[in-house]
Amino acid sequence: MIETDRAGKATPSPAAGRQLSAIAFLYDGANLLTLAGLLCGVLAIYLIARGFYAAAMIALLWALFCDWFDGPLARRTSRRTAEHRAFGAQLDSLADMVSSGVAPAVLLLGVGDLRPSFLPGAFLLVLAGAIRLAHFSVFGLDDQRTYRGLPIDTNIVVVTAVFALHRSLSGETFSWLLYAVVVVLAVMNVAPFRSPKLVGGWYYAIAAYVLGMTFFYARLLVP
Repeated sequence: MIETDRAGKATPSPAAGRQLSAIAFLYDGANLLTLAGLLCGVLAIYLIARGFYAAAMIALLWALFCDWFDGPLARRTSRRTAEHRAFGAQLDSLADMVSSGVAPAVLLLGVGDLRPSFLPGAFLLVLAGAIRLAHFSVFGLDDQRTYRGLPIDTNIVVVTAVFALHRSLSGETFSWLLYAVVVVLAVMNVAPFRSPKLVGGWYYAIAAYVLGMTFFYARLLVP
């Protein structure tokens, strides 16, 4: 039996079975890795607000790493219940919203010196990310092989790659370049085209990208 609260949201009936506490789901390596990625995303936002852009890129890169590898860790965890899988899927979506949606939007605002003209681009990316993740939560993969639209974690790959040009261009030129990139990403996140699910060797490619770009940005932190 499903009951509803005052807001009309469905809530499990006590008769439906014993409900695990929220903390109980933390005794799971994959969920902990997802939370580590979420913390990296929050750290990136903090660093952007402080103007430490190179360090923020490193935080975003490791948010990407956590997002890619929490899934394989979950699949290798024995006796993982259906509740743990469902909880992990919801947690992953929320972490993606922060790291791949909100953090790049805040980066755009920071690079744009918080000018009002940069708000539409930031809003667009956040809205597209929310729509993209909600759609995936409902419909999942097409035929277990393809996504509808560009996966939101691709935002981190593109933004961290483009940001490598930050010191090669004037501040004004780079800020508008990043604006254009963010708008394109937002459109592609919700576009109806199909993109393949990247598996196999792509995990090695992502790990190599994270390590290589971490080294690149770490060198920029050295005076």
